[in-house]
Amino acid sequence: MTILAFDTSAAHCAAALLSGDTVLASRAESMTRGQAERLFPLCEELLAEAGLRWSDLDRIGVGTGPGNFTGIRIAVSAARGLALGLGVPAIGVSTFDAIFAGSMDAGDRAMMAAVPAPRGLLHVQDAPGAEIRTVEPADAPGAAFPPEPEALAIRIARIAASRTPGAAPAPVYARPADAAPARDAPPIILDEP
Repeated sequence: MTILAFDTSAAHCAAALLSGDTVLASRAESMTRGQAERLFPLCEELLAEAGLRWSDLDRIGVGTGPGNFTGIRIAVSAARGLALGLGVPAIGVSTFDAIFAGSMDAGDRAMMAAVPAPRGLLHVQDAPGAEIRTVEPADAPGAAFPPEPEALAIRIARIAASRTPGAAPAPVYARPADAAPARDAPPIILDEP
């Protein structure tokens, strides 16, 4: 099975290409903006490096967050579009799932997974599937954090390979979007003649 996985949930654009258990190519680039413009060229570079084409993919893995609201939406919508266009399943993997999988691979059982949140806080999950809470760093001693972005993309690919396809991936939001409604007056829509 050949899997392309990617993540744009933080200040990075990361992708990994796996065939079976072998990492064919992986890369991550730090960026605070521009993930939407960079994601597909990055994926194409990985495919070219491995001598593959889009049609060679059997599955798409995508990081679903939590993290940057816009970044998560970029990756999830890209994965859903690719899956639809290629006729392959897309599997969503939360950053928490990737953290817990990494701690199990290392022989540890993380008691808590933590993802950095705005204002110096942490989004935490006490166990896979548990409620997501937002806490002060002092309230999360010994928590496990996400790996570096390239390793995160590889973990997402490995987890996606092991999961049974189901519903389309959906973003994991720890809290609702805090965007304010537009102050501009709504557009005027004219009746057709």
